[in-house]
Amino acid sequence: MKFVDEARIKIIAGDGGNGCLSFRREKYVPRGGPDGGDGGDGGSVYLVGDVNINTLVDFRHIRTYTAERGSNGGNANCTGRGGEDKLIPVPVGTVAYDRDTEELVADLVEDGQKVLVAQGGRRGLGNTRFKSSTNRAPRKTTHGTPGDRRDLSLELKLLADVGLLGYPNAGKSSLIRKVSAAKPRVADYPFTTLHPNLGVVSIEAHRSFVMADIPGLIEGAAEGQGLGIRFLRHLARTGLLLHVIDLVPFDEHDPAEGATLLLHELEKFGAGLQDKPRWLVFNKMDLMPEAEWQSRVEQVLKTLEWSGPWYSVSAMDGRGTDSLCRDIMEYLENREPDPADSAPAIAEDPFASLDKKRDQDADVEIDADDYDDDEEWTEEADNRPL
Repeated sequence: MKFVDEARIKIIAGDGGNGCLSFRREKYVPRGGPDGGDGGDGGSVYLVGDVNINTLVDFRHIRTYTAERGSNGGNANCTGRGGEDKLIPVPVGTVAYDRDTEELVADLVEDGQKVLVAQGGRRGLGNTRFKSSTNRAPRKTTHGTPGDRRDLSLELKLLADVGLLGYPNAGKSSLIRKVSAAKPRVADYPFTTLHPNLGVVSIEAHRSFVMADIPGLIEGAAEGQGLGIRFLRHLARTGLLLHVIDLVPFDEHDPAEGATLLLHELEKFGAGLQDKPRWLVFNKMDLMPEAEWQSRVEQVLKTLEWSGPWYSVSAMDGRGTDSLCRDIMEYLENREPDPADSAPAIAEDPFASLDKKRDQDADVEIDADDYDDDEEWTEEADNRPL
């Protein structure tokens, strides 16, 4: 399946049904009075998190989602049927923005989480609502209000505990393939990963964490070079970054200089990635003697003035990966939760007040004294055709 992490959709909530203009017609009841019912409420549009979906590819084919319109009111004080809500399943980790205002509309981080993104229109009122002691034959009704319309930008941010970061061909895909059941493409010639991969690293029973591998970065990624930095959003919710450094690069670039340039790309991207905990992982230790390897590692650490954790591993034969994974597990279990790793706070449902008012309107009679232009009840008015 093609991995798609961006999509644009248009959502249209249902309009409210119109109120009915009707008078009671029954034998031996010459002055039956008004009996026009209210219309139905329009259906709303919701985004729903679904763990069974892992890409936004479906939104490339269907771009418009519409909820059902409310039915019009009927005679005999019959209220119109409310429109059916539209539920749009999206992958867990999806963030929705309003394209016009750039407002954060929804951030779905749990399976089954349901977020209102477009409120349905309110129902119109039938003429029964406008009757009073001075207005026996009201001919006033109201139309239902239009439902909300929005253009949304959907972005998928993978939910992972650990993110792999590094230049292309540093061995990130080989590392996640070695420590988890993920099977990203690897080969014995240079190429770059084209889409993110997730893998579950199991330490022992009931102890595991999720690792994310994103396409490699190069100098100028912030300006769109290579695959750019579009995939860096998938690291926004990770609790730890593993900076994979290739000490035997095929293009013979300086590993320390490459690590510095990559950190600059993180700073250009922002989103707090440059401030996240970061460990260095020196890969491909199987390609040189131990003494030469140790000398190169010390040289890079000295150049970077690095004082944080670092590890030497071989993604090919697995050396050093067990201790790395166990230390990661221990770190994740003991660290304090970072508010930046969780979903951004979303303001209280902006449609809650409308729902409350709508419920109140259902139980309140309209004061029709202000509608002096309506005719008084007369037998001629009752028999006048509508």
